[in-house]
Amino acid sequence: MSSEKNKEIDVDSIHIVDYLKKDIPVEDLRDFSSSRRIGSIDFVKGIAIILIIGAHSAKAWLVPHWQFFYGIGFAFLDIVGPSLFVFLSALSVVFSIRRKKGEVKEKIIRNRIFSRGIMIIVIAVIFNLVSIEFTVPGYSFPATLWGWNILMFIGFAQIFSYYALKLSKIARAIIGFIIIFASDSIRLYLFQGKEAGDLISTVLHYIITSPSPMTPLLPWISICFISSIFGEYLYEAMVGGTIKDYKKLFRTFLYWGIFFILVGIFLGRNSYLPSLTGDEFILATNTTIGRLPANEYPHILLWYDMITQKFLPDITYPGMWEFTIRGRAPNMIYNLGAALILIAVCFYFIDIKKKMNNFITMINYFGKVSLSLFLLHFVFITLFLNTLDFVAYAFLYFSYVGSWGFIMYIWNEFYDGVGSPEWLMVQIGRIGQKTGKTVKKEILVIEEEIKETVHKIRKDHDEGSKK
Repeated sequence: MSSEKNKEIDVDSIHIVDYLKKDIPVEDLRDFSSSRRIGSIDFVKGIAIILIIGAHSAKAWLVPHWQFFYGIGFAFLDIVGPSLFVFLSALSVVFSIRRKKGEVKEKIIRNRIFSRGIMIIVIAVIFNLVSIEFTVPGYSFPATLWGWNILMFIGFAQIFSYYALKLSKIARAIIGFIIIFASDSIRLYLFQGKEAGDLISTVLHYIITSPSPMTPLLPWISICFISSIFGEYLYEAMVGGTIKDYKKLFRTFLYWGIFFILVGIFLGRNSYLPSLTGDEFILATNTTIGRLPANEYPHILLWYDMITQKFLPDITYPGMWEFTIRGRAPNMIYNLGAALILIAVCFYFIDIKKKMNNFITMINYFGKVSLSLFLLHFVFITLFLNTLDFVAYAFLYFSYVGSWGFIMYIWNEFYDGVGSPEWLMVQIGRIGQKTGKTVKKEILVIEEEIKETVHKIRKDHDEGSKK
């Protein structure tokens, strides 16, 4: 019997309350979504979360005549934003599933994946209650519970990736690209049906696109199918463990990355503007600039920030190229290519060349606590609304990121990370590690204990009243 199975028996023999009271090793907090042996994955996650914080803080803090920096930077650096983050999360799930397959029961693997995914979805729902209420007009509770923000999609991506792995690589590739190329037409059809008052289209549009379509189901679900293919290549290279395997993986990621970027640019070379009325949907051609409704593709609103640029008057922005508009088919292909190239380059230097220094170690740590950083960085982001020029913003931004990194280090290393999102994810994963039958049995025991306690309190109260 394997050590993992022994561990499983021991886990099921421990009462769930006592089990959750057990200390969580700090390393588990750092590595709950990490591949452990692949330093470059955490490094890329660290870069992604740092730039995501940079984009959000720039929009909030920069004075109007510096907002162009946010608009241009966000439009062209979105390749290291949510798409990269989701790609890496799906990649880590695939690696985790393949690593444990054959050592741990399939049910336990599934329970851990599902429980973590559901927990992230719950956090996303709470996030939606605040963000949609204040940023998206026309929706009120309970409609504000649903919205495809990055956390919502990462939670669902955990589950999607689990099922995607049951298909062959060829099937996943076909399904993934069918989703990418069909999504624009499907969303156009649903949008037009919703605007025309069709009930079915309205319901489907609400589910698929949502009131906050930052990372909508279509075409983003394609990432789960495509990233799982490269996740398996990554796992196979790790199993091989030789420099030859690593270099082969590097070439695979690099060549496919270049190919996807070129295809994305070619297909997305047409330009678009935000619609004037908010409900126009005019497709672009090689000779005309199209229009996209901002409530369907909110990323296109960056164009209004881009055109405020006055420092270089000869540079104008007649529209946004389609490959830079989040959620369009060319953008998905372009972002996949950028993700593969960035991972390939970081993998080459960190995992093949074994480059390591204080900077890389710091970025790796940011990657390991990226979920906490994503949630916590909103806490003080409204303190300097539209008051900073670029120099002041740059100074405050690096100070802000560094402060949150330091807080997370103190929280994890000295207070065991209790209460942090990573801590919650580990706890949920530990519950998922116990079999469903055991958890149900222990929940019934807990309910009986609660009933007995309540009965005892009432009895003591009644006796006291008689006295």
